[in-house]
Amino acid sequence: MNNEGLSRMPETGLGVSALALSRGGRDILTGLSFSLEPGTALMLRGPNGAGKSTLLMALAGLLDPRAGRIDHTGVDLEAPKYGHLHYVAHAPAIKSGLSVAENLKFWVDVLAGAPVDIGAALSQAGLGELGGIDAGLLSAGQTRRLALARLIAVRRPLWLLDEPTSALDAAGAMWVGALISDHLRRGGLAVIATHLDIAVDGNVKSLQLRGSAQ
Repeated sequence: MNNEGLSRMPETGLGVSALALSRGGRDILTGLSFSLEPGTALMLRGPNGAGKSTLLMALAGLLDPRAGRIDHTGVDLEAPKYGHLHYVAHAPAIKSGLSVAENLKFWVDVLAGAPVDIGAALSQAGLGELGGIDAGLLSAGQTRRLALARLIAVRRPLWLLDEPTSALDAAGAMWVGALISDHLRRGGLAVIATHLDIAVDGNVKSLQLRGSAQ
């Protein structure tokens, strides 16, 4: 697909070297190394407990490594720390009692601090007619779409996604694949923990995790 007309992401790379991660005093991952260039997606595979979510948390700066290094290259050192990435956890951070639009606006205010067309982002997420309703009334699939809508509303070069197709039907999973494909065409990076195949166009790599037996 032609990249003409697409706004490019700032060129950001990601490198992991001899990484060891522990939680609750137990080693989860040891000796993990990989590097990613702009325009690449890395699919994290492995059974429950293999360390997929733990690795995403470490890449997002939410968990300190026990050993090894995580390097984010091409990052503006004057910008807020980790201001170049999105981390969308498996559990959608959506608040009932607030409308769909208010939930997205909350994340925009936290992540961007600048005006964003909330309605346009919701429309691209397939929620354009639902902006005014209580987010607690959404289906599980719609809630997942709302959690991912921040990726559209606030452009950041590195996406860390934990089971982004969870609760989505086939059409929703295709939408996620198209969203990630578009991000890669713009020069973005994505690291995705998933049990399911996601149809993504572009440079896609796979990493099988086996926990501390890595």
